Amino acid sequence: MALKGQSTKASYLEWDSMLVLLQKLERDGLYKFELLFAVGCYTGLRIADLLKLRWKDVLNQETLVLVEGKTKKIRKIRLNPSLVEIIIRLHDKMKISDNSELLFINKTRTKAINIQYVNRKLKEIAKTYNLQIPLNSTSSHIFRKTLGRHVWAVNNYSEKSLLLLGELFNHSSIKITKVYLGIKQEEVADVYLQL
Repeated sequence: MALKGQSTKASYLEWDSMLVLLQKLERDGLYKFELLFAVGCYTGLRIADLLKLRWKDVLNQETLVLVEGKTKKIRKIRLNPSLVEIIIRLHDKMKISDNSELLFINKTRTKAINIQYVNRKLKEIAKTYNLQIPLNSTSSHIFRKTLGRHVWAVNNYSEKSLLLLGELFNHSSIKITKVYLGIKQEEVADVYLQL
């Protein structure tokens, strides 16, 4: 997490690379981290909010409703059908019997995994699966940034998509959203060359 006024330099994955990674994590039995990447990238939730989720919040649900920890605002997120399929499939593979259990529970099944563990594991995953991202900027922000970059790209790098992302990320201006996503002025200028 960046301090106030400090920019975040976290990496992001191209959407297709993230989808391939999900398949590889499932193939290798890393279900918890497949679930973390899937829920994180499809919802854009902050890691602290992800770690509070329970199976009953997402399993067989069309909409996820939660109070965001940082903003204390009620957030309603329509769950993408692809994400719903992943959740159902992993629920079965992980043999979950108690749907009130945390999605990202620790080994002793007493509380959620912690953010430091998540960040360490993400660096391991990046190295193991040869992800094209710098290890020193691999952190739990990867989920939100992957979603943000994907939304921006799918919407032809439009200002409107940045406004929507600013609303989604609760940013006070488009400038903050651009900095958050690591959008450089050259990338914005390139948009005009593609017209």
